[in-house]
Amino acid sequence: MSEGTWSDFVASEITPRFPDGLTVLDALGQWRDSDANTIVREPSKDVRIIVPAGAEATPKIDAIVAAYKQRFQQQSVAVIIRPACVSF
Repeated sequence: MSEGTWSDFVASEITPRFPDGLTVLDALGQWRDSDANTIVREPSKDVRIIVPAGAEATPKIDAIVAAYKQRFQQQSVAVIIRPACVSF
């Protein structure tokens, strides 16, 4: 995926759902292809979104995941949701 394609995805799918801000980090992911029994390594994006306690973010995150899977033909997308103490 090109940076332009990724930027378009962020602008059309993520930013409208979380307009207050987010962070994107470049990463290198890996997973085991059980059919070929091989480790596959590929560029990845780590998207971090901080929302206030009690905010109902799950439906928005689910929509982003579904859009990502469809647009980039991915089988899965990792999502981690956890409480944090944050100050800006």
